[in-house]
Amino acid sequence: MPVQSRRGFAYKSSRSPYSKPKPQRKPHGRGQYINPERFVKVATAATAEEYEAKHLFADFALDTRLQQNISQKGYITPTPIQDQTIALGLAGKDVIGIASTGTGKTAAFALPILNRLMSDTTSKALVVAPTRELAQQIEAECRDMGKGGGFTGALLLGGMAYGPQLRDLRAKPRIVIGTPGRIKDHIEQGTLRLDQFNIVVLDEVDRMLDMGFVADVRLLLEQLAPERQSFYFSATMDTRVNNLIRTFSPDAEMVTVKASDTSDNVHQDVVRFGGKTEKQEKLHDILIHPDTEKAIIFEATQRSVERLEKDLQTRGFNVAAIHGGKSQAQRARALKSFKDNQVKILVATDVAARGLDVADISHVINYTQPQTYDDYVHRVGRAGRAGRIGYALTFVES
Repeated sequence: MPVQSRRGFAYKSSRSPYSKPKPQRKPHGRGQYINPERFVKVATAATAEEYEAKHLFADFALDTRLQQNISQKGYITPTPIQDQTIALGLAGKDVIGIASTGTGKTAAFALPILNRLMSDTTSKALVVAPTRELAQQIEAECRDMGKGGGFTGALLLGGMAYGPQLRDLRAKPRIVIGTPGRIKDHIEQGTLRLDQFNIVVLDEVDRMLDMGFVADVRLLLEQLAPERQSFYFSATMDTRVNNLIRTFSPDAEMVTVKASDTSDNVHQDVVRFGGKTEKQEKLHDILIHPDTEKAIIFEATQRSVERLEKDLQTRGFNVAAIHGGKSQAQRARALKSFKDNQVKILVATDVAARGLDVADISHVINYTQPQTYDDYVHRVGRAGRAGRIGYALTFVES
């Protein structure tokens, strides 16, 4: 039975849920105050002509096995971050890439790394990501592009059994992908040594620092081979990120492909509400609107994610949820059901959704405001991909 509106559609009703934001008090807790005006931006259609690539994938001096795998995936023209980064990576340069989620940055570092692993059998690579989901996505893409490369890898994630990881490490992998905490655990247990790893990637450096991994990241970098090639990717470049990178790679070349903080093809607006009941009803109306094809809803805590998931299920919605308190198997099942369109609504915390790569999300809904504007930028980056118009709606209390 289809879900019915309890007050009529919100988008086209005479009483729109979107209205001009009013100044708000600074929130309690550790979050910074964000002027609601920053949540409002009219989308403009993206145009493919904005960037003219200097290369085709066929132009890069890649191993024939890589070229074949790329061709089978249908890749012809690189994205801006790929176009500018791959050439630097192949030349052996240290690279800083400032790019948002969904810009193709995984291939931007994976192709130079895989090419070197195929051409130099003494090289080893370490790829570090802030969350399990992002690490898994990187591993899957590297495995796909590196087919036939003749080397093994290991995926080291917290929340997963040690046995398979130890087995993979005993096989002497030449590419290790994982999260900072679990990589550190293996180092401390003596099951992983990094002194022979001469390539490193830190993906989403800003988020790793936000999550408190700065000491772990420094430890990993200090244990790598002194002569190494480094790739750093971040959606933002603040003082903390810059200081960390420049400490270890002072001569790294920077590639920036962001034209603005948030995507131009994401329509951003606020949804005003006067109390808990009105907030629930307005979310209900947004979710039943025909334009809401696929939505990710952000909540602040594990408990609030669970509450909202149950409330939406009670209202008849098919919902999945992810947060740090769920097991890796539970999170993987929820993400797969969302990616496969078995469910069209995903409720998540910022940490759990970090690096989520789903191309067809129409709506990002900030049911709870983000702690920082950088968090907002990361959330919004999940909508409006592949040139589509997306929507980012932030709930703001009157």
